Amino acid sequence: HKINAVFLSRNFRCDCGNSKFKNLQCKLLPEKVKVNSGNKYNDNFYGLYCTCKRPYPDPEDEIPDEMIQCIVCEDWFHGRHLGAVPPDSGDFHEMVCQACMNRCHFLWAYASQLAVPALTKANSLEDEGIVLKVEESEEEKKEIKKESGVEHQEAKEEKQMEQLNEPSTSSGSASLNTLILIQVVTKSEAPICKLKELQSKQFLKNDTATFWPSNWRSKLCTCGDCLKMYSDLEVQFLTDEYDTVLAYENKGTSDQETERRDPLMDTLNSMNRVQQVELICEYNDLKTELTDYLRRFADEGTVVKREDIQHFFEEFQSRKRRRTNRMQYYCS
Repeated sequence: HKINAVFLSRNFRCDCGNSKFKNLQCKLLPEKVKVNSGNKYNDNFYGLYCTCKRPYPDPEDEIPDEMIQCIVCEDWFHGRHLGAVPPDSGDFHEMVCQACMNRCHFLWAYASQLAVPALTKANSLEDEGIVLKVEESEEEKKEIKKESGVEHQEAKEEKQMEQLNEPSTSSGSASLNTLILIQVVTKSEAPICKLKELQSKQFLKNDTATFWPSNWRSKLCTCGDCLKMYSDLEVQFLTDEYDTVLAYENKGTSDQETERRDPLMDTLNSMNRVQQVELICEYNDLKTELTDYLRRFADEGTVVKREDIQHFFEEFQSRKRRRTNRMQYYCS
């Protein structure tokens, strides 16, 4: 857990060669700046985690509890210190801690629709948290009025469409073309913000962490205003599907499978049947002769030197050539 918290942090950059180390120069980037602005240090760098600021593993903590990492601040938290009982580990994929929910308050609007409920007993909205109805700003009121105007216009256009369904004249065709043009322009000038739609409704805000399913990031709004908000809050990564814990786990699994692959089997699969048999025979001969050769050193208790290995392969190649020559002579 400590290694993950420090070295897999998206806000961690190499510090060698800057002002933290007086007599050490970075070999990769000799012209490195004196202060590394890419680093954001937290208590994890000093071996402390959670709101309780305790080490992990904690020799004084006798309560069995799993640590869960917040995807925003990347700190690790005890399940019992999140303000709510976490769902079963298989029910959610990511967690946002209390502090990050308060800083990224827009997530509460999404939580009402997307978050996995915590294992708490819900009595009423007032008991569980604060019901928020976002007060519309003057700009938002204008937007709502504009949308109402669009709805009124759409109703009017629908009525006109009904009239146009009757036997039409040449002027009626012109009206239809005008109507289609109006609809295209109206839709292009009124982009929909998912966040504003959610904020216009009532939603619940608790002083707790939140738990999210695997695909929740794809549901976040990516309009211009929301992208600017993500940038201001420094959480642009929330819209990146490859930033998720699940993506890292899948990549790790894929890398492990690649490492486990046998190079010999990959080579065999690229050959025809005759070549496969020849390679297997050569491999078995090499394995048998090398084992017998090295056993002598083991029995005598002597060290195998570089010259010994070179001598073995020279003899092995010589024997191989003699076998090949005999086979060619026999076949002719």
